[in-house]
Amino acid sequence: MTKLKVGIIGAGNISGIYLENGKRFESMEIVACADLDAERAKAKGEEYGVRGCSVDELLADPNIQMVINLTIPLAHAPVAMQVLEAGKHVYTEKPLAATREEGIRVLAMAKSKGLRVGGAPDTFLGGGIQTCIKLIEENAIGTPIGATAFMMGSGPESWHPNPDFFYQPGGGPLFDMGPYYLTTLVALLGPISRVTGSAKISFQERVAKSEKLNGKRIKVETPTHIGGVLDFASGPMAMLLTSFDINGGSILPRIELYGSKGTLLVPDPNTFTGPVKLRRMGEEEWSDIPLTHGKTENARGVGAADMAQAIISGRGHRASGDLAYHVLEAMFGILDASSQSVHYTMKSTCQKPVPFPTGLSDAELEV
Repeated sequence: MTKLKVGIIGAGNISGIYLENGKRFESMEIVACADLDAERAKAKGEEYGVRGCSVDELLADPNIQMVINLTIPLAHAPVAMQVLEAGKHVYTEKPLAATREEGIRVLAMAKSKGLRVGGAPDTFLGGGIQTCIKLIEENAIGTPIGATAFMMGSGPESWHPNPDFFYQPGGGPLFDMGPYYLTTLVALLGPISRVTGSAKISFQERVAKSEKLNGKRIKVETPTHIGGVLDFASGPMAMLLTSFDINGGSILPRIELYGSKGTLLVPDPNTFTGPVKLRRMGEEEWSDIPLTHGKTENARGVGAADMAQAIISGRGHRASGDLAYHVLEAMFGILDASSQSVHYTMKSTCQKPVPFPTGLSDAELEV
């Protein structure tokens, strides 16, 4: 099978799993890694056996057809535009952009140049959530009615070596972790039609606790405790809570999906595996459901690999730019609804991602 030549821009924490998993998939070959910090790019390249280079060198390489954009959120759209200007397809880590306007410009440029945009997260392509999609299609819970989704913790400053960007615009729990939850909900229920919500900054400053930055004070410039209500075009409604302000933990489920015939416990959308649990109407206990799909290890990068395979074959790709923008708009819609005391009607829509068929190996993607 032909492999698409791929480069990575951004040699930070998350680049390692992309470089490692890039060796697994049959559709792409990661050949270069670039960063503004030349030494970091070189070190990462040497670690994973690819060429470390400057961003300009990567963009000028005619053999590289697609770029995985792993820069910080504020740089996602500007870097994506550079990639598209260079005539290459781009797959961007979440969120797609720091503003709706930037997201629209990225999609418009790609369309004008006949190029593709894809976007993380791709965890909805893992075995856990793909199993849930199959159960819904098989009418295991009847007609979906609604869902609840909770992402609550005390914030990344306790562990992340450089947590500042989490508290800048384009960060916070909604934009950092919300895409996992919202993308999964769209994969399960289809596009969102309307949102409302409430958002606040609970603490004006945070204190870094990493060995390198221990004691550094971080100004908070984005909401850190956000609740949203989502209406889906297919009928269900969902409640979403994302927070960096929860101390002491929580026993609330990551995602529960409610139907006319039962309830589905959806696994953590920041993972690729289970557990998947089902409780049908009249049953007193939850049933553990065996996963029907592969890619249950940390398969981060499968969305980019699926996009590469789709470019080769001409089909649509699952972690699409339209999906990433739809999620981005929903997140900003929740913030607009909070600041303006209104419901926000979505202006975008997207296709519900086509599920993977069962029986694929971890390296295989649907042609």
